[in-house]
Amino acid sequence: MQYVRYLGLDVGTKRIGSAISDPLAITAQPLKVIFRMPEIKAIEEIEKICKEYNVETIIAGLPRNMNGTLGFQAEDVIAFVDKIKAATGIEVKFEDERLTSKDAARILTEQNKKPSKNKGLIDVTSAILILQQFLDRRS
Repeated sequence: MQYVRYLGLDVGTKRIGSAISDPLAITAQPLKVIFRMPEIKAIEEIEKICKEYNVETIIAGLPRNMNGTLGFQAEDVIAFVDKIKAATGIEVKFEDERLTSKDAARILTEQNKKPSKNKGLIDVTSAILILQQFLDRRS
């Protein structure tokens, strides 16, 4: 039986946190940090993950302003995600990611991990939160 999986991405200007759904698409699992520059390498890495895990849909966090509008950061994410779509041919859905980085830092602090010492850990944890939010809502 071939399982379909979802890839969660927290796209930042320097790093991209990634998470993958379990084979039953119930829980989000940590994957890795992908450095965004050079962009072509980052996109190739995402393509590789998509093939390896048989990813059907990518869930990308969309950083909205607190009032719900889209700012510079959101436009940057949308432009980058368009490049991922073009390269992979995989559908991308956006998930509101307001406050996920704060939540990720809080979770890591509760686990006695220092978020200030490992920004990549925040990015991956944010990707888990983004993907889990999507999985919970669709079930």
